[in-house]
Amino acid sequence: MSEPKIAPMTVTPEEIPDKLYFRIGEVARLAAIKPYVLRFWETEFHVLDPKKSGTGHRLYRRKDVQLVFEIKQLLYEKRYTIEGARKFLEGRAKNGDSAAPAPESPSKRSPAKQAVPGPVQTGFFDVPSSVLETVRKELLEIADLLK
Repeated sequence: MSEPKIAPMTVTPEEIPDKLYFRIGEVARLAAIKPYVLRFWETEFHVLDPKKSGTGHRLYRRKDVQLVFEIKQLLYEKRYTIEGARKFLEGRAKNGDSAAPAPESPSKRSPAKQAVPGPVQTGFFDVPSSVLETVRKELLEIADLLK
């Protein structure tokens, strides 16, 4: 018999249970994402660095869980790319925002993963619809010329 599926919890960052440590399954349920997504985010966002128990289980602290919620918001709601979200988080940490965890020191990173500083990605949906309509019309004109 298959086990019944547990529905993901819908929890806001303010409703995170008052615990010292959370396992990956708990964090995945709280944030309503899959555990493999959390493991992938750990490789892409160096500020997300859960500790490991003696048995190798990931142990997320409250600040890690809050960071997971913030990464989810940047990627899913604000539509940032992973690179854009990474630069946003690193830029915010460099600007001295106390809510942001400090980025991992460059000596701990692999050389291939070091990001070149650049502009932070702006939201695509912040562009006024009149501008998008103008671009659409111009693209249609170009398509007609190419026919």
